[in-house]
Amino acid sequence: MITVLLVDDEHLVCAYLRTILSAAPDITVVGEAHDGAEAVEAVLRLRPDVVLLDLRMPEVDGLAALDRITRLDTQPKVVALTTFDIDSYVLRAMRAGAAGFLLKSTAPDDLVALVRVAAGGHTVLSPAATHRLLAASSDSDSARARIACLTPRETDVLACLGGGLSNAEIGARLHLAEATVKGYVSNVLTKLDCDNRTRAGLLAHEAGLR
Repeated sequence: MITVLLVDDEHLVCAYLRTILSAAPDITVVGEAHDGAEAVEAVLRLRPDVVLLDLRMPEVDGLAALDRITRLDTQPKVVALTTFDIDSYVLRAMRAGAAGFLLKSTAPDDLVALVRVAAGGHTVLSPAATHRLLAASSDSDSARARIACLTPRETDVLACLGGGLSNAEIGARLHLAEATVKGYVSNVLTKLDCDNRTRAGLLAHEAGLR
């Protein structure tokens, strides 16, 4: 069972998300929080697998909460909740260690599927918002220069990380054993000085890899 914590200062948004997620047989909403401080306390108390975190909230906002959550010994997967007008916030959240982002307007079936993806340890990148998110970053030239150190095969693997693929999915796409993919991913993260797959995936998008 995937346990989820909802964090949004709008109670109606939490109610909407709870209704959708609770209908899935393998997901349970274990709690709600309505500002960043409550979110950190709820994470410590409830130990959820996934946190859906609004970034703009009064008092302690989502970015501050994310910073505190990523410092915990046991961390949930944090997915930023966004609308089209907060791209810069999402970019900062991704760089701070969020497992990805999704739109509050995401279709119910897609929302459930994306929560499962996040719980599985993979990157969640809402396709409808990805273009605008990357437009908020003017670092494409820098990103391309940064990935120039990779071998062609490592570049292929990085592109797959940008697509949020698991090691098994990368192996199937590139016709590699999963253990081999794991080695390539480790090399990519080390060469690019990326702490996790999410940051590497964001870099792949910034560099224009497909």
